[in-house]
Amino acid sequence: MTPDPSLALRAARRRAIMAILAAALLFAVAAAFVKTLGGTIPLAQLVLFRSLFALPVLLPMLPAAGGWKVLRTRHPFGHAARVFWGLLGMITAFYGYTTLPLANVTALGFTMPLFLTLLAVPLLGERVGWRRGLAVLVGFLGVLFMVSPGDTDAADLWPSLVVLFGAFAWAMAMISIRRLGEKGEPGVAIVLWFAIGCSILALAASIPVWVWPSATQWAFLLGIGIASAFAQLLMTEAYRKGEPTLVAPFEYSGIVWTTLLGAVIWAEAPDGWDAVGILILVGSGLYIWRREVQLGIKR
Repeated sequence: MTPDPSLALRAARRRAIMAILAAALLFAVAAAFVKTLGGTIPLAQLVLFRSLFALPVLLPMLPAAGGWKVLRTRHPFGHAARVFWGLLGMITAFYGYTTLPLANVTALGFTMPLFLTLLAVPLLGERVGWRRGLAVLVGFLGVLFMVSPGDTDAADLWPSLVVLFGAFAWAMAMISIRRLGEKGEPGVAIVLWFAIGCSILALAASIPVWVWPSATQWAFLLGIGIASAFAQLLMTEAYRKGEPTLVAPFEYSGIVWTTLLGAVIWAEAPDGWDAVGILILVGSGLYIWRREVQLGIKR
């Protein structure tokens, strides 16, 4: 009896959705570990161990991709740009996790598609119609609800701005990845060079401020690296098994996970204006995603 291809497709889609939900949960868990350390470990060391402990999870991908020769590159400056912007994004996110509610940092991180839409015009030569342009403006209106000086404690305003800059840096990193992909760089090479580059730079920055972790802190640092690495692998698998049009919206489940973890562990709950801002940000991000899908179908 011939298997029903529609059943196999539905099963693949279910696995893709479960993978992206699990990836979002693991990213939230890694963020909670960072927050639990509470600034007792310097940011440079957090980045170092996050990158180092991810390598044993990522290196087994090499044989299937062709071995060590995959890391040979003709575009070192492209990888350097990806490392630079990605490192800035990681540092600012870690800083945000230690100073702001988890849900707020996650929501502000979702401004990355807004920045990416704006930056794609001058840097990638893309055209942005009035609908996506309006969605970007509405999304930044949501940001104003969250970081308005009149409604935000002064202690929270600066970290919020730092996290916003980090979202801009992640958008620049995504543009760097897109450019590397257009030049034929394998995805494995992009991921591994990022981990290697971050490890080297973070090690150099860690030496002057080094703090020897306790046994408990080592456990959390290990958890950050392993959770982040498996989250990356699950996200990659989700986009391999399911259409981006199906998978992408489930990334926003990260808001749910970080809100739950923040509420259970630190009794955090978004106040009225923060909640409004989060809803506006998520709504505008989903609209931009939907519009991208429609334009992709037309093209």
